[in-house]
Amino acid sequence: MKLVRAGHPFRFFTRLCLTRMTGLVARNLGEILDHLETAPDSVIYQHTHRFLRQHQYLVPEPPNDFAYWVGNILGDETLGERLAAIDTLRFNSLEELKKALVGAIKEHLATHPRGREVPEGKEFHFMQTVRFSIPTRHEAHDLAEFADCLKSVSLSSLYLHLFEALLGPRPGVNDFATWLESEIDEKALARKVMNLDPYTQTLEHLRSRLVGIVERRLAEVADAGSR
Repeated sequence: MKLVRAGHPFRFFTRLCLTRMTGLVARNLGEILDHLETAPDSVIYQHTHRFLRQHQYLVPEPPNDFAYWVGNILGDETLGERLAAIDTLRFNSLEELKKALVGAIKEHLATHPRGREVPEGKEFHFMQTVRFSIPTRHEAHDLAEFADCLKSVSLSSLYLHLFEALLGPRPGVNDFATWLESEIDEKALARKVMNLDPYTQTLEHLRSRLVGIVERRLAEVADAGSR
């Protein structure tokens, strides 16, 4: 059994990010709601998904900056806990995530006063992420080359194809699974890649898991070819 050669090779990209101040500042809960309602995706991304860019270590819960500021700076522990309980990773779009955050704040304000105003220097500063995707020299035409590339590409490249892709044209599907299924007819392998939980392990551990399941598949193909 021979390896299937892809009609379109998988080109690995890497990413660069810049953080930019928007000039929008919130001193109380009402102001953070006003700015949040009109915030573009780049702002929501910065304050909710930023931690994944530094996914070299494990964290107990996916944090978001809104929950931290409301609970620890503004001192509204009830709402802070509610915002922290919003699982940022289950949303297939940043717009859906924003609606959940806005909805939680609105519901809270309906039964609670707008709350105190923080002192100068404790304001919430809205920032946005400017993202760039850059092609690398790594390109895979078949499963063996794909395994070799996985061992060599940067963690930033893995992040781009595993995490950011989930918010792309096919929500909830990463780039690796898409290519494995559509280009080299590895549907079962694609499902295994999709079933990997990228949020409970470091990127280096995730790399090892990926390489392991791909190499096991390569061994199956080699064994079938030797019969």
